[in-house]
Amino acid sequence: MVASALHSEWLWVNGWSGNGVEQQRSTAQKGSYHHGDLRAALLAAAELVLAERGVEGFTLRECARRAGVSHAAPAHHFGDVAGLLTAVAALGFETLTRFMREARAGIEEPQARLRAIGRGYVAFARQYPERFRLAFNRHRLNGEDPALRAAGQEAFAELETAIRLVTKAGDGPLASDQLHVLLHTWSVVHGYAHLLLAGQLDKPLQGEGDGAVEAALAGVLARLTER
Repeated sequence: MVASALHSEWLWVNGWSGNGVEQQRSTAQKGSYHHGDLRAALLAAAELVLAERGVEGFTLRECARRAGVSHAAPAHHFGDVAGLLTAVAALGFETLTRFMREARAGIEEPQARLRAIGRGYVAFARQYPERFRLAFNRHRLNGEDPALRAAGQEAFAELETAIRLVTKAGDGPLASDQLHVLLHTWSVVHGYAHLLLAGQLDKPLQGEGDGAVEAALAGVLARLTER
């Protein structure tokens, strides 16, 4: 029951401009669209608007302008603001899952696997900051959207599986101490990513660049898996 509740809460936890932002800019600025491209262009435009205006200043009209399409196009594809933002959030969870899976690919040792997933989690936040922020934001999203819930649960399953391996849990409900490990791990990794995007680690890391960021994260994850 508790694990099920955590699956739901995963959807509702409440920069760094990496290659992801440039990819969105390139996609949003394409001048012609083929079948299926318009939806991708609107999603890319939405991320640019979010980066500049935030959730509060987000409008379908501005997304349409950025994508170079009619004002009616976003509503036609997504229904309303909540529909478009929810689609971006679902894409965020899908991207997070991909980053975690790629990071832990080929790693069998449980603690090393968990640390790799943590690195993937933070790498996702750095490369796609707007997807990261929106995916864990209640405001203006449709929390009952099936695609959003499915994407969130799939991402959560990556972390839960890693914790089960580390704590030697079976297939049944997690015990109380195992749930504590899960919550602790998630809180630490998510908090590190959030602080990094907010610029709160700039002074401690003294502007030493990616090497310092990765070294600090490695230290955090190593302590996290000490038993």
